Amino acid sequence: MKAPSLTPVLPDTPVRTVAEMGLRELERIRLILRGGSVIEWRRMHFQVREEVDRFLRLCQLDVSRPFDEAWARLVLAEAVAYLRKTFNYRVADAVAKPGEIHDLFLLASGAKGNARHRRIACVVLKVMHVIQHIEGRDLLFRLAISEAELAELVMEKVLGVAREMQEKGLPVVEFAHSIKTQDSLVTKLLAKKETVAAQVYDRTRFRIVTRSREDLLPVLYYLTQRLFPFHLVVPGQTENTLVPFKGVLEENPHFEQFIPKLHLDRNYEDREDRGGNTFSGSSYRALNFVVDIPVRMDAYLPPPEEDARTRKGRVVISLVEFQIVDEETAKQNELGENSHEAYKRRQKKRVLKRLSQGLVVPKRQG
Repeated sequence: MKAPSLTPVLPDTPVRTVAEMGLRELERIRLILRGGSVIEWRRMHFQVREEVDRFLRLCQLDVSRPFDEAWARLVLAEAVAYLRKTFNYRVADAVAKPGEIHDLFLLASGAKGNARHRRIACVVLKVMHVIQHIEGRDLLFRLAISEAELAELVMEKVLGVAREMQEKGLPVVEFAHSIKTQDSLVTKLLAKKETVAAQVYDRTRFRIVTRSREDLLPVLYYLTQRLFPFHLVVPGQTENTLVPFKGVLEENPHFEQFIPKLHLDRNYEDREDRGGNTFSGSSYRALNFVVDIPVRMDAYLPPPEEDARTRKGRVVISLVEFQIVDEETAKQNELGENSHEAYKRRQKKRVLKRLSQGLVVPKRQG
């Protein structure tokens, strides 16, 4: 008999319109739009236990189960030990030993405790984020699973959410996936200065086309509620020529009231150096970002009650790239110098130049 699935069940999530969004949603969306890191944050935005529980389940942890609770407590204990040992950091017991894991997030949000507890809880959660990330990568290396098998698991998870979006009537006209071929990987790596396979973030890629520009933010936020936790966006890997943050503020005046409470000032993006993709056309517009999607690996591990491993984490993370664009922009992106064919020509020209520098140039095939 097949063992029951241990993947946490997420409660139903209503679609949130931009008009219904507040500071919490604005901060999470901005994080993705600029490819930022939660390490820069000073507080979380959870107000009630149910919000935290949904977030933990999205991270693939159901702490109502003893083994997931024990794992979360272990990561918390290691984060506290790290801070105390490395920085002689004083971690209050309310943070180091919360009544339940949910309290840690509520303390970091200011919904519980005092301002001192909030600051300490934020610092602890940042360290926990890094430890869990390391553990997810380490577990993946230790498991007998191929890249193709993992890609299949991720694809199944993403397409499941795509079906949900369709059933809920979200304005998505295209939700397609692709996996880079060997030739595409070789060309991409030769075109990059860092010719390391680990630097290719878009082996598995999903393209989402919304009906209109106004639909971009609701669709993006829905993904953070059903598919990947907002904090797992990969820093520095966002290319955003479609939805500038200041444009979001201008198009949605009700966000103005939250500007003084933002982690970063409204002009922060103006001061950032964003190189962009040198092979894209000058008028090409899209939002591309990379996330670590958490995946339960129970099928590849012993049952929790028989698990004799020292480290009992059961969640890995897999890099996935998303491209989101509205239908009209998608059409414009296929014209002239913006087309995929023109992109590939520019990329191949760069590769040929790098390969042949100081050498005989390979003859073009007729």
